[in-house]
This record gives sequence, C-alpha cells and structure tokens, in this order.
Amino acid sequence: MSTLVLELRQGDMMIVNGAPIRFRNRARIELTARARFLFGKQLMTPDMADTPARRIYFALQTAYIGDHDERKVGLELARQLIAEFRDATTSDMAREMLDRALKSAEADQCYQALKLARRVMRHEEVVLGLSPVASVALTEDVA
Repeated sequence: MSTLVLELRQGDMMIVNGAPIRFRNRARIELTARARFLFGKQLMTPDMADTPARRIYFALQTAYIGDHDERKVGLELARQLIAEFRDATTSDMAREMLDRALKSAEADQCYQALKLARRVMRHEEVVLGLSPVASVALTEDVA
C-alpha cells in the first residue's frame, strides 16, 4: 500500500483497526500500512441506523472496523438484514447493489461494500421521502 495522507480537523473522529480516535487539534497523519479505518462523515452511530438500509450500512461498518469478534457478528447481521431487505423491496437496482455489497463484504472488501450500501441508503431516502443522513458520506478517493 502506498502512503495515504489524511487531514483531520479538531474534534474529528477516526476508527483505525477497531480503536476510536478523537483529534483534539487539527492533524495531518500518514497511514503507511494496511489498516481498517473510517473517519468523520463516513462513520455511522448506532442511533443513526434507523431504517433498513441504514441498519445494513451499520452492520457492514461493524464488519469492517470492529474487532475480530465484532466483524463476524457484523457480517452475519448484514447477511440477515440484506436478505430481509431483498424480500421487502421491489427495486431490482437495490437488490443488485445489496448482492454486490454482500459479495464484497464476504471477500473482505468491506469498504467497497459500504460504498454500495451508501447508494442503497440514498435510494431508500428518495423512495421513502426521508431526509438524507448528513453524517454518513463515502467518497471514491479515500481508503
């Protein structure tokens, strides 16, 4: 892995290999080895997981950044939630994205799975007329 440089603001939160880190001041860090991490707006808190697609995202997030045991539980929960969502939705696009997300997560490519789950969340927000979750955003160029 090449070095990844991240600039974080005071108060930003980051989870690296399951450990939460809060930045007390502005920081620029370099990740020089492979790590499981999310930061800032990519993180979803449990109270934000209040719709089916958001619960899937949270389960996949746990499968990605949790400790060893949490990752297993998160992946199993994601499987269950995705099956329930697939059965309840009429959207072929949502089903296809969730199938790809689960396949990615099972191949230990959870960051890719999170990006797909984020797209399903946006779809769900439109279909249900919900406000977007402002705090969860995944960009294509990080991780």
